[in-house]
Amino acid sequence: MLGSRSDVIKKSHLFSCFDASSESFCWEAPTTRSHAIIDTTWTSIKSCAARDNLPFPPSMWFGSLLALLALAGSVSAASRVKESVFAPRGWIQHSAAPADHIVKLRIALPQPNFPALEDALYAVSDPTHERYGAHLSKEQVEELIAPHAESVEAVNEWLYSHGVQDSDIARSSAGDWLTIRLPVALAEGMLDTKYHVWKNIKNGEYLVRTTSYSLPEHLHQHIELIQPTTLFGSFRRLTSTIYSKTPVHASSQDGPSSLARIVDPKTGISVDASCNQTITISCLKQIYNAVDYKTRGKGSVAVTGYLGEFANRQDLQSLFKAEVPAAVGTTFKFISVNNGTDPQDPEDAGGEANLDSQFAFGLSFPVPSTFYSTAGSPPFIPDLGTPTDTNEPYTEWLDFILNQKEPPSVVSTSYEDDEQSVPLSFAQRACAGFAQLGARGTSLTFSSGGMLLFCVDFSVVMSIQTVVSATAIPTQQLKNALPTTERIALDSSRARFPSSCPFTTSVGGTFLFPETAVPFSGGGFSNYFARPSYQKAAVQKFLDGLAPGTYAGLFNTTGRAFPDVSAQSVNFTVWVGGEEFLIGGTSASAPAFAGFIALLNDARISKGQKPLGFLNPLIYGLDGKGFFDITTGNNPGCGTEGFNATVGWDAVTGLGTPNFGELVKLVT
Repeated sequence: MLGSRSDVIKKSHLFSCFDASSESFCWEAPTTRSHAIIDTTWTSIKSCAARDNLPFPPSMWFGSLLALLALAGSVSAASRVKESVFAPRGWIQHSAAPADHIVKLRIALPQPNFPALEDALYAVSDPTHERYGAHLSKEQVEELIAPHAESVEAVNEWLYSHGVQDSDIARSSAGDWLTIRLPVALAEGMLDTKYHVWKNIKNGEYLVRTTSYSLPEHLHQHIELIQPTTLFGSFRRLTSTIYSKTPVHASSQDGPSSLARIVDPKTGISVDASCNQTITISCLKQIYNAVDYKTRGKGSVAVTGYLGEFANRQDLQSLFKAEVPAAVGTTFKFISVNNGTDPQDPEDAGGEANLDSQFAFGLSFPVPSTFYSTAGSPPFIPDLGTPTDTNEPYTEWLDFILNQKEPPSVVSTSYEDDEQSVPLSFAQRACAGFAQLGARGTSLTFSSGGMLLFCVDFSVVMSIQTVVSATAIPTQQLKNALPTTERIALDSSRARFPSSCPFTTSVGGTFLFPETAVPFSGGGFSNYFARPSYQKAAVQKFLDGLAPGTYAGLFNTTGRAFPDVSAQSVNFTVWVGGEEFLIGGTSASAPAFAGFIALLNDARISKGQKPLGFLNPLIYGLDGKGFFDITTGNNPGCGTEGFNATVGWDAVTGLGTPNFGELVKLVT
């Protein structure tokens, strides 16, 4: 029996049916026109999935797909492999992807004028340049990244040939990204590929992906990438460690106390002795020479939240009562991205989100603060029939924030991917998005993650990647033909992204006072991004100081080096679910550093100056001024002692930790 009249939904073509994706559907036989547009009346019967005992809800699409694909295939042009990758380490093929599973494909059109955008970014970010601080508007950035009209036309024609209409396509403001939703069966036909369900053997998450896809020959110059296809992201929050539930408190943030003090003989700075057991807002201001600064509330600061991490307002009030009394009764602005939620039950409080928000916002109060809750990931659970497979959630945030008229002055993120799990084309395009934000005056801080020294021969990894990108041989076949040592190398790359993007500021970790490098501070060199000019001199000095042959072949000596800077990362006092904990990790250092950048912006804006924007040309150009150089500690890993902290930049703590009192003089 069919549903009631109100249950009947008429759709003029295939892709409009997504409006009803929250329901289960059964269907009548569709009719197909010669131009591949489906004109069908679908009948909703909510119980049909249970009735048919199907592991996935039956799809309204499937009855029409064979006819549609046959028609599209008859007119398709000769195709060529666009991208082919090895399955990243830790992922195994689980099963064929359900034909009716929905993928949210994002198509990137070339940005032919991106070099001009990059030039503008460096001009407005270099204190020695006449354009310093003259950040670009949203419209100016979009003009620089817009695709050529020929690319738009070519891609439109290709989509139309597969039954996609304009109303089915979501376009970015600049027109450089197109987004469509369609079932796996249709995506496979369009991309001449086969999707599978892949399982992450470490965390049990599933993705629908392929290791290779093709496009008509003439489209290669008009499309940079299409995802999700080869993107095996392992996007995750950085691990925060709970050390204790019994913090030892320093004094309030109003100034140092009369309790026992510790003095750094190199700098003369003294802090409460308790700061070697517990890091508070007051401790950070003492350690980084910011006790006397009076914040005026200018600019803005934001924290991103992903993977079900939510900032709790009541916990923030608890921290304010204990450490920032003047802030009691104030809170952050909440913004939902991609239907991100804002649960406030104490049981939903996230340790990572609370750590990030409490310290970024507590340090910078009364600077206006924002928490972005972005939904997404894990994108697919095959036994539950999850309806949509997506890209990494930070791309959803990037799309959103780039579309805003006034993005925040500084944004902190404590989440990461393994660089090797992100296709080079996708990493480059996401990094280009970060460059756009920098050009508009936003500082981006990312935690550097854990130890990043490679455990394999880097030259082998890169030679294999070159082969893969230049051949149409199925990747598994190519992989099986490799010597065992090369297969191991291929599976073991361990750089971090987005921290490896040269348009972000990567933050490593320190602990204790006087400060030393924390052993888990991530540091190393990217496989994807070349070393940017702003850090060449500093990094080369570090490399020249290594003993001959140190870790030869285990890292890319010409790659973008990180971290750029560091901050305290152990024993932060964080309120979670109404209780106080000591929490740490490099996920603590990024929001702490962002808080001090917010204070620097506050000082600049109060004097009629612009916010700092993209930080790296400035901080490397200072040649050590404004930072406490960390020269002790190392980050062991892979059976080695790792890199050592040393004079100048190093691959453990970067340029060091902020000396706010000096920095504020240098930048205002």
